[in-house]
Amino acid sequence: MKIQSLSVVVPNQKCINNCAFCVSKMHTEDYTNQKEGNDRFYDLYERDYVKRLEFARDNGCNTVVLTGNSEPQQNRGFLKIFGTLNNHLSKPFRKIDLQTTGVLLDDEYLRFLRNHVGVNTIALSMSDMFSDGNNAKINGTPEHLAVDIEHLCSEIKRYDFNLRLSLNLTDVYNNKRAEEIFRRAKELKADQLTFRELYSSGLGTPQDEWIERHAVSSHVLEEIKQFIRQNGRPLRIMEYGQTLYSVREMSVIVDDDCMSTALKEDIKYLILRPDCKLYSNWDDKGSLVF
Repeated sequence: MKIQSLSVVVPNQKCINNCAFCVSKMHTEDYTNQKEGNDRFYDLYERDYVKRLEFARDNGCNTVVLTGNSEPQQNRGFLKIFGTLNNHLSKPFRKIDLQTTGVLLDDEYLRFLRNHVGVNTIALSMSDMFSDGNNAKINGTPEHLAVDIEHLCSEIKRYDFNLRLSLNLTDVYNNKRAEEIFRRAKELKADQLTFRELYSSGLGTPQDEWIERHAVSSHVLEEIKQFIRQNGRPLRIMEYGQTLYSVREMSVIVDDDCMSTALKEDIKYLILRPDCKLYSNWDDKGSLVF
């Protein structure tokens, strides 16, 4: 079994954002929070949790992605526990990514992520890389918490994180040429760039309807892919079949299966949920590994 990464779900009651295309709102989340909500059996579930971390490492997984149905940094206590548990593994995870829209990340929090949690890469999820206001609007970020994109990217680089721009391909980019997108990424000093096609569940949810109206056009998406092929250098085939390119000294990939729906022999990622169990799919409890 080859596992590309381990997604660690950081539990929270409610996300500080209200993204118009939010995947987690498309399906019911009914996983019991044994990691924080069962003090009577805390030691038991901590051992279960560590066992799952070790299982992923035993199967060749080297990368943890701190993510969830909300902003991971909303639960600093959990991140503190994760950092401690990982550091005490016989083979700790060395490559740790944080998937975030960037809210709440100030100087002090970035220092905590770097020094204690061991985060190496911050994957900054953006819906409009050209406008702070529109980015906040699409992400449903409260006005007083709107992210100053240029400042945050500068701070991320100041702390010497790897900066990955994870671009949610909304119709904002229908009015941009691929050249403009890559120029903007270089201005923000990105090390990596991921183009993420918006996921539709096909269930007719409000999020699906929004995506149908506001997803990037197929023409523009093809232009981006063509730009990458023409201006990039293929580096390697990723574990899940996607080609990683180097374009203008940035590693670039187009993620057209962010929910891991394609059937393949290898596993794109495992998901460690707060019930202290591993799953292979976000939207199916039947994907339980153990």
